[in-house]
Amino acid sequence: MELKKRIKLAYNVLANKSVITKDDQIRSMLDFLGIDQAETKGAVSEATYYACMKVLSESVGKLPLHLQQYTEKGGVRKAREHPLYNVCNSRPNKYMNATNLWGSCEYNRNHYGDGYILIDGAGINTKLWLLPSKNVEVWYDDRKILGDIPDIYYLYSYGGGILKLGSEEVIHVKGFDSLDGITGMSVKERLKNTVNSGIKSQNLINRMYDSGFTAKAVLQYTGDLSDENARKFTKGIEDYATGKLKNDGIKNIIPIPIGATLQPLNIKLTDNQFVELRQYSALQIASAFGIKPYQIGDYTKSSYSSAEAQQLSFYVETLLYIIKQYEEELTYKLLSEKEVAEGYHFKFNISVILRADFATQVKTLSTAVNSFLLTPNEARSKLDLGSVEGGDRLLGNGASIPVGLTGIQYMQNKNPKKGELHNAKK
Repeated sequence: MELKKRIKLAYNVLANKSVITKDDQIRSMLDFLGIDQAETKGAVSEATYYACMKVLSESVGKLPLHLQQYTEKGGVRKAREHPLYNVCNSRPNKYMNATNLWGSCEYNRNHYGDGYILIDGAGINTKLWLLPSKNVEVWYDDRKILGDIPDIYYLYSYGGGILKLGSEEVIHVKGFDSLDGITGMSVKERLKNTVNSGIKSQNLINRMYDSGFTAKAVLQYTGDLSDENARKFTKGIEDYATGKLKNDGIKNIIPIPIGATLQPLNIKLTDNQFVELRQYSALQIASAFGIKPYQIGDYTKSSYSSAEAQQLSFYVETLLYIIKQYEEELTYKLLSEKEVAEGYHFKFNISVILRADFATQVKTLSTAVNSFLLTPNEARSKLDLGSVEGGDRLLGNGASIPVGLTGIQYMQNKNPKKGELHNAKK
């Protein structure tokens, strides 16, 4: 970067000419100092880290979010008439759909340790907006500097200034790694050395590709050359070796003058167990995210009996903690105390990731219908089929009888009187 541009960037940082984040300040100062930012550009360039972020973000984004209500008889129904149902399940704002919002929030939560969503409006006018986590600072105002009551405040920096938001105005989902329960810590901060090692290993491979997998070498020559001539001589040999003269039709031949010897310093990746160490680092990163090895393409130790078992393990061990936090935060922040008392609550539909093959689904639903668990229409809805007339009644196996009548079929009197039947029921 040119010195003039570096000075301009540093001046903008020091003069605070615009509202920028700490990350922007650090990057600008590194540019001014001429420091390579290959490792500071973000851990997302590391393949395993990116794969883990992708799996978690897509897993949360693909789950339908429903607003439900407990009924008086202990059942559950979807509250489709509630104005927040479509906001959270379909269109949180006019620029984003629900999949984008929840997936992006989960991405921010994993990458920065916290995810933030602004609650704009109330009732039918409610809109949900994603707040980039790098632009948000969390303050606990116990000295009443920002407000009249002690509260947690969120300071959101944007192009026009700073927006102060109260705790009830922001949906805040945290990373699991939190010491105070208020803010979380990202995996990349906790495993900074491991992630950086993955970035360095990828940079090593990239440099080897750039050099045509030509290793460093020792150039031996006889005679006396000045420092300037030695540099020119060495550079010429290096241009031949690294393929910089391929445009001239020279690719594989390195001319060596009489009295000179080129001795390569071969460093084999296998000798340094490069592949094994890189695979071990990848498993460490995936383990920190709660991602299973098969989800990052490692099938060497797969011990699951089926795809359903894999998904169930991922849901119980990784995803359950995450979506439970979303459900609790949304229920508290979006619903009134009266609505919560009436049984309203948010619930992710996890059946989309635990869905079996069609034959298994049909068999399971048939068993549920025959066991008085589901009505035919409820079973049909799970297969995205329309309801039919008479399908809202519970059906079952005709051989099933109440437990109080067990054995009545073996009584000698096949036509018991009313009093006898009453005694049998007892």
